[in-house]
Formats: sequence, structure tokens, C-alpha cells
Amino acid sequence: DVKVSEMALTGEPDDVAKTNKLKFKKPGEPEKLTPENMVFSGCSVTNGKGRGIVCETGMLTRIGRIAQLIADDWNNKPKTKCGCLPDCHPTVSATPLQKNLERLGGRIGAIAVVTCVIIFVIGLALDRADPANPDSPAWLNMILVAVTLAVAAIPEGIPLCVTISLSIGCSDMVTKNVLVRSLASVEALGCASVICSDKTGTLTEGKMTLVNMWSAGVAYSVEGRGFDPTVGGVTRDDSGKDANNEMSVRSMLLAALLCCNTRLSKIRDPATGGERWEPKGDSSEAPLVVAARKIGLHESIGNEYKRVLEIPFSSCRKMMLTVTDVSGRRELCTGGIPLPDEAELLVICKGAPSVILDDCTELLLEDGDAAPLTDSKRREIQEVIDAYAANALRVLAIAAKTLERLPFDAKDDEVSPDQKLAACRTGLRLLGLAASIDPERSCVPESVLTAREAGIGVVMITGDYLRTAVAVARKVNILEPWDHEGVTAVDCARLRPQGVYLPRKHMDSLTSSVRVFARARPEDKLQIVKSLQRQGAVTAMTGDGVNDAPALHQANIGVAMGIQGCEVAKGASDMILTDDNFSSIVAAVEKGRSIYAGIQKFVAFIMSVHIAEVLQIFVCIVAGIPVMRTPLQILFLILVTDLPPSIALGMEPGEKTILEEKPRPKSEPVVLGWMWCSMMLNGTILASVIIGVYIVALTYYCDGEVLQANIDTFEDSEDRLMKARTVAFVSLVWSENIRSYTSRSFDKPVWRNMFGNKDMQKAIVLAQLCLYAAVFIPRFSDTILKLSGASIGLHGWLLALAGPAGCLIFCEACKVITVFQMKNYQRSLAAKHKVGDAVEGGKPGVPSADQKEAKCNHIEERTGQNEVSI
Repeated sequence: DVKVSEMALTGEPDDVAKTNKLKFKKPGEPEKLTPENMVFSGCSVTNGKGRGIVCETGMLTRIGRIAQLIADDWNNKPKTKCGCLPDCHPTVSATPLQKNLERLGGRIGAIAVVTCVIIFVIGLALDRADPANPDSPAWLNMILVAVTLAVAAIPEGIPLCVTISLSIGCSDMVTKNVLVRSLASVEALGCASVICSDKTGTLTEGKMTLVNMWSAGVAYSVEGRGFDPTVGGVTRDDSGKDANNEMSVRSMLLAALLCCNTRLSKIRDPATGGERWEPKGDSSEAPLVVAARKIGLHESIGNEYKRVLEIPFSSCRKMMLTVTDVSGRRELCTGGIPLPDEAELLVICKGAPSVILDDCTELLLEDGDAAPLTDSKRREIQEVIDAYAANALRVLAIAAKTLERLPFDAKDDEVSPDQKLAACRTGLRLLGLAASIDPERSCVPESVLTAREAGIGVVMITGDYLRTAVAVARKVNILEPWDHEGVTAVDCARLRPQGVYLPRKHMDSLTSSVRVFARARPEDKLQIVKSLQRQGAVTAMTGDGVNDAPALHQANIGVAMGIQGCEVAKGASDMILTDDNFSSIVAAVEKGRSIYAGIQKFVAFIMSVHIAEVLQIFVCIVAGIPVMRTPLQILFLILVTDLPPSIALGMEPGEKTILEEKPRPKSEPVVLGWMWCSMMLNGTILASVIIGVYIVALTYYCDGEVLQANIDTFEDSEDRLMKARTVAFVSLVWSENIRSYTSRSFDKPVWRNMFGNKDMQKAIVLAQLCLYAAVFIPRFSDTILKLSGASIGLHGWLLALAGPAGCLIFCEACKVITVFQMKNYQRSLAAKHKVGDAVEGGKPGVPSADQKEAKCNHIEERTGQNEVSI
């Protein structure tokens, strides 16, 4: 019987049985992702032998069509600029941050040009000639001043700080099991509003695990996850006691083991160097082998039981049968059921409960005896099976009987396998039921709730059947208790009735309320992501198979699995989860939001500093005061003393409540309205205190004179101006260092967790070292930068302290205004989200009963309208 692993195409771990018979879809039967009479390129055969006819090659195969979807997507995407980030492919759409920074840069450039023109015109009107060369025309001097102003107005450090901040974020994400392939995606994940997740391997372990057993009328639970047999065991549901040594448990699992061909072994992962358990063989047998190991039954025990006959599983038989030699044994195994004295052979059947139960006439009891399988007992067993199936558990029945000899001539080659099966399968004794599932990962339910609280919708897109998808979605909290399955979960066949996808309007209406999509093809996943993007969502898509590659590439952030993911999926993604865990995505979202918040803080800091520089030069030109600093001094301030604190602000730890905030709209600018107001206020304060310090320094060193014309009358005017400019320079650096501390929060006082950012302390020390190098190193300070720290005296250093003191007091006072503006902005955002929730019918948190009813009624009404229009 041929079985093929189609996980690369469908994402589902179960091997698919293949047959040469053409089967037609029955009414009401769910559509299969792949036909049973076809095998596909790129899929591995796990069982059996077969011969086929090649009907498609190259780009016409399923894998080729997926590759074509990706190629078409690449060719259709517009060529866009990448803003200030260096690693964005020229054909990849820019992220929200890149677009917003590009708009901010254009706005700053326009403001700088206008400001330079205004200063030039004012200076020309006031005839501000060069004091060092009074005979030169004023327009020539004002051109030089305008260039100086342009240097002061344009924040050259923003692109560098953004790149460094994102690079450090990439490094930090590695510790959260996220490997970033695209630098821009670090921040983009922070504004994700929808996470589209595959089920198998991401929300679940990707490993079928035996979780429940039923034997001799007793229900059992099997603890542990995955394929590790060293963790967990079997316990009784009624008492919780250990049941590893109970007769019915040992007998049932040994019988199952003797009817398996799967082996479990520990292998070394070449990527990580660690060891992990991995089964070799049929994926449906792996849970039984692992469970048997947990109670001490190694599969090598099969060497002690000679197999006389094997009839393999097939999709027609829906069962597997083995006959084992048990001659000379008084019990099946140590602690197992007793065997009759005349028993020579043991027939074991494993398969679908509906098939096995029809051949059973007896039922195993706890003491090892047997009882007739009456109609009432059959109904009880069927109820157990239905309860398991309702929880999306996959159930196998195990039955056995003893024989004195085979009921046919083993040497007769004319006896077919089906005839041997029919002769051996009668009068079986039911040993028990084994229920398996691909369990949810341990931290996923909490992570889904965290994502919902953060305003991020989680959508499951899987190739599995709808019932299984719904059961898993409820376990991991994607579907809430009050969600109506007929509304929030659909088979993807509804997206393409008669094989044609719905019109965009109807598709968007459907995807806006559905959170579980089952039986999804690669094209379905791509259409779902496109629909969500049309609705304004920033989408993150997870996947591990070739079938996920088109959607991974289309999504704003493609997230591939590092362990089970194929190279095609990794190549189409922006980041890779090294632990294949959904929880890592939520942690990365938190980090992305923190990075963006840090970017906002250092942009606000840098902009306030540049605003202060422009205002200082403007006041000097208009008032006739000597220009406070030269272009070289401005460049030194911007690129040397200001840059370390800016980078430290980009590394600022995020607020603990950052995941309680709603995702920002992708069109939201980096600098909000209230931030512009804050920057203008703080820039004005910084400029005012430094101008005040400069005027006092001019008065002190220039004998009470502050105007350029009067100071030029001194023979040593250059030395006097150097001292005053040095005091203003030192005071400005100190004030900016204080400003960097106040910039760590827009609304909290500076002393709140003042030393919480260790990088800020390092940055301030570095800035101070650069300051003292600039004012004390001979030739560099006095000849190049025109500064002299040694000549200003104690009075000059004390005067310079007035700047940071005034900056601290007044900047902190301005936070009162900023807090008021922030609250107004948050209220407006909350009102918009409230309206959006009312329209969409969804709201994070647990609503009241009336809200639940209204929510379901509203969505059902909309869905009914959609069906009519379709």
C-alpha cells in the first residue's frame, strides 16, 4: 500500500494513502486537498511500492505552480524606494516605517530650505556682512550662514540611528528565537494587526501524540508531548493514579506495538548539534510506539515475538493485521493478560474503530478475562469514540485473539491477502482504543490571549479538516467560547464556489469575521492574505511548507519555521522562528513595538536639538549677535556628542504595558502632532537657555558688549568670542545630555527609573569624553574647532552649568502639556477603535452576555447577506 508524505504541499503531517482507483466526491463530503490517485513532485514515499505515469513536469507540477505564484507576485509588485534602510530589495514594498521616514525626511527638507531662504532674506535686508571681512558683500556672508543653517537644520543622524537601532533589534531577537532576514521587518512586526498562522508545527507540536486511551472499560490519560518517551506516562482518569503496570494498559500497548513497523530513535540535529527523538515509519503508528516506550515496552521486544503473517494497512481495508507466534507463553507479556494453554498464535488487528468493532465479539475486562460484546456495550464504546472525535482526536481500535493454528494453508500461494484477512479477523476481542492528536504547544494559548489584548487578530489557516481545525482553535483560544463555528470557521471551498474565487467585496466581507480557514490550498492562503491587506491590515504570515511560500512572500512580514520549515519557505520569508513556536512571534511583536517607541524617542530628541540650533542661529542673525558656532562645531555636536545618546534612546527598554496598546495604523507618521508640539517646546527651551548663557558669556568676556559691531572694535575680539563660544558649546553639550535623559519618556518624570537604560550611561560618558577632547586637545580645539576650554576659567565652567539646570527644570515642566496632549490623542484613538470594533463585531477581552449575543447576531446577519448576494 503506497503512502506519501505531502507535508510540503499541504502542511499536514499525516501520510496520505494512494490508490489507482478513481473516487468521486460524495455530497457533503469535505474536499480533499490532493486526489488519491495522484502523487506529486517533491513529496516522499513513506510506505509501499507503486508504478505511475508522469503527466506533468517542471512548472506544470504542483510545486511548479507554487513557484509561479511567487514569481508572478515578484513581477507585479511596484518598484519602491526603501527610505533610509540599506537592505531592502528594490522590488520589495517599503515597510510602514520606511514610508513614514521618507515622508518625514521630505518634510524636514522642505522646512530646512524655507528656513534657510528666510534667514538669507532677513540677513540680506539687515546687511549682515562678514565681520572678518567687512568689505565683502552681505549676500556672500549670508550664503555661508545659510549653509551653516542647513547643516544645523537637517538631522543627519536619523538614518544612522534608525539602522543601528534595527540592527541591535535583530541581535536581540535572536535571543527570543527569531532570526531576522530583512532589517526592515524588525519594526514592521511591531505594527502587525493580524497574524495568519499555520496550525501544524506552529500552533501545535507537529507531532502526533497519544493523549487518551480506553481499555477494559476504563479511561486513561497519557502524559507528555512530542516523541520523547522519557517524559510522561499513563494515568487513570477516575483516580489519577499511575497505570503504567495495569494489565489492560500493558496488553493493549504491546499488542499495538506488535502490529507496528515504526521505530523510534534519537538523532542529532545538524543545525543545532542537539539530539532529538524521531520516528521512522508510518506517522499514525508513532504515537503508539512512543506510548509503549513510556511504560517500558521497547519496540525491540518485537524480536522476541516472531511475526508469522502481516497484512498491511490499506485505504480499502482501513486496518492492519499481524499474526505473532506466542507458543510457550503463559501471559502476553510481564504483567499482561493470561494466554490459553493451547494458544500458539496471536492475531492482532489495528485500524478504524468502525471496522474493528464489527469483527469483535468479546471485550477485555480489567482482570484479564473477557465478556461478550453486547449491543449496550457497543453503544457505550461508540459514545467514547464520538467523545474523542468531537475533540478532533484520531482514534484507533486494537483487538486480538489467539489461535492454535492458521485458518488457512500458509504454503498455498493461491490464498490472497484479503482471504487471509477475512479468515483471521473474526471473533476478535477488543483490547482498547487509542486516541491521538497533534497537541497545542504549551505557551500558545497564553500567547494568543496576549496578542488579542494587544489588539492583534490571530487567524488560523490550515490544510486540515474543519472539525480538527476548530477543536485546535478552541484549545489555543483563537476561537472563544461564544464564537459561532458556522460564522468564524469555514472550509476554504467557500472562498471559491464552482472553482472561482469570490469577488473582492464578498471575499473581504467573509475574511473580516472568519478566524479559522480549513482545507486551504496555497492559492487560498495567498488570497486570504491579500484580502486582509485590502482591509488595511498589516499581516504577518507563518508557514513551513512549499505551499506557504506564496503567502509568506505576499504578507507584510513572512515568518518561516526554522526546524520543520523547508528552504523554499525560508527563502520567501522575512524572519525565521528557530524554535517553530508561535509564542516567539508575540515576543517579537513586543520587541518590534519597543524598537519603534525607541525610534520615536530619538527622533524627537534629535529634532528638538536641531530646532534649537536653528533658533540660536536665527536669533544671532536677527539681533546682530556674533553667530554662536561655526559649521564644524555644529557637525561635531551632531555626529559626535549627540549621536551616542541618540543610539542609546533607540535601545531604550519598552514599557511593560506596551502590549496592552492597540497596533498603530500603518499610515501613522513617526512624529505625531503632539510630538511636534513637544519638540518645538523643548527646542525653544534649549535654544533659550543656551542663548541666555551665551549672552552672559559675551557680557563677561567682551566687557559688557554683545553686538557684533561693538565686539569688532576689540583688538583681541577673536579670542574673546572663542571664550564665549566655548562656554556656550560646553553648556549646550551638558544640556543635550540632560535632554537625553528627559527624552527617555514623553510623560514620566526624569527620576522614574532614571538609570534603567545602562546604554544611556555609557553614551553619556562617551559624549563627555568627546566634549573634553574637543575643548582641551591642542590644535584640534583652538585651531580646528575654535574652542578653548583652558582659557574660560572657573567662572566660565560655572556659567555653563546654568544651561543644563534650566533645561532640566523647564523641559520637565513641559511634560505637563505633553501628558494632556497624549491623553487627548489616546482618547481619540480609543474612540476610533470603539467604532471599528462596533463595525467589525469583534473586541478583545470578554464581553457581556448581551454583547456576545449582539456580536453573533450581527455577524450572522452580515454572513446571511453575503450568501444571498453570492
